[in-house]
Amino acid sequence: MILASRISNAGKRLFAKDGDNLNDRIIIPLWAIGSFLVLMNTTMFNVALPTIIHELHISAGEGSWIVSGYSIVFALSTVIFSRLSDYVSIRKLLFVGLTLLGAASVMGFFAHSFGILMAARLVQASGAGAVPGLGIVLASRYVPFERRGRAITIIASGSSLAFALGPVIGGVITQFMGWNGLFLITSLVIPLVPVLWRLLPQEIHTEFNFDIPGAALTAIVVVSILISVMQLSIWFLLLSFGALVANIWHLRKVKNPFVPPNLFHHHGYRKLLVVSFCAFILNMSMIFMLPLLLADWFHMSAGTVGLMMCPGSLLAALLIRKVGRWIDQYGNYRFLIIGHFFLAASMILMTLLVQVSPYIVMIGYIIFAPALSTVLSALSNEVSRILAKDQIGSGMGLSQLSQFFGGSLAVAVCGVLISWQTNKPLITGFQNIYLLLIVVLLGSISILIWYGKRAHKGEINIQV
Repeated sequence: MILASRISNAGKRLFAKDGDNLNDRIIIPLWAIGSFLVLMNTTMFNVALPTIIHELHISAGEGSWIVSGYSIVFALSTVIFSRLSDYVSIRKLLFVGLTLLGAASVMGFFAHSFGILMAARLVQASGAGAVPGLGIVLASRYVPFERRGRAITIIASGSSLAFALGPVIGGVITQFMGWNGLFLITSLVIPLVPVLWRLLPQEIHTEFNFDIPGAALTAIVVVSILISVMQLSIWFLLLSFGALVANIWHLRKVKNPFVPPNLFHHHGYRKLLVVSFCAFILNMSMIFMLPLLLADWFHMSAGTVGLMMCPGSLLAALLIRKVGRWIDQYGNYRFLIIGHFFLAASMILMTLLVQVSPYIVMIGYIIFAPALSTVLSALSNEVSRILAKDQIGSGMGLSQLSQFFGGSLAVAVCGVLISWQTNKPLITGFQNIYLLLIVVLLGSISILIWYGKRAHKGEINIQV
């Protein structure tokens, strides 16, 4: 349905009121399928990485860029697509993103050199960011508040299934079809393009003021920080600092900056941004370390590692819809606290007993995965409640950038910490990292307690 009849003020975006123009009971599950395919694209390649290194005769450092390069571009494209949704319709942006992802997947299927493979992965990442970035914006903008938590958790269930099945599917496809076959699975997003194009609401825009210099400076800050950590380079650290200073100066000069400063004036949003950052530090650290722990300490194959991680992610996917209903019924804050309690239980178990048995690792992840899904769903829903509608695109994008940046940074730091502890027993190095993650978790809990007190006093405004 065209929204032209609802134009109220020239120069302003038109939104469907109360989800009237969005059949979320059809679109949200379809979006979850897209999230499943996109996120599985990451986990599948983690398992296939040793095979790719061997077949293409590249170094481990070069091979790591197949994963880390994808993660960096994916994080940036997520926030860029979210920010662009303030100026361009969601369905047009999704069309561009999924088309890039599909075309790159076809290119990667025929890749037989490191250069073409790397190019395919980076183009994939540039389009893949549209799915998580725009999915939360879509739910926040068009799904009524009483169903919004459920919608966000359905989208999250696709991500949970991807983490559960990605390693298993990736191992099987790599073994029987080769690593090129992984691109064939990702190309399954192509049929979703015409379907979602038809179902998504048509949005009308009257002006385009996207801040390209601000986006470029933000990208330089993020990429240079991650490279400085991965390569322990002081020069990239200085570059990130210089780009950050330039970006702050730029924000004060431009009319519609890529990162709106008024977002940081919202003290509740600032706190949730830090909690999001911490949540993905825990998430990606766990996903990065568990395969190494199971393979190097318990001597398991890649396929067995995937099977050991599968129950936790499957449980998260099965519970997430029920959790969404509970969030809608009882509120976000309660489940943020409950989720953190179970995250703490998982981390303590891993720290104290991880060396005993691989089944301790499996039990730890069975506790961890549903708890993390609950926290992330409640976070996204809470952000959508406290921001005004004209802030949702940029606010959600920045929140997700903080998540993916935290995750990428966590993987880099974990790798550095493991390499620094080679003089200690392997299991001791992992336990030390889990202790550091407990410190991160305690910091996140303290911020949530502050947030809850301010919300109880009515100092945090709710924009339903």
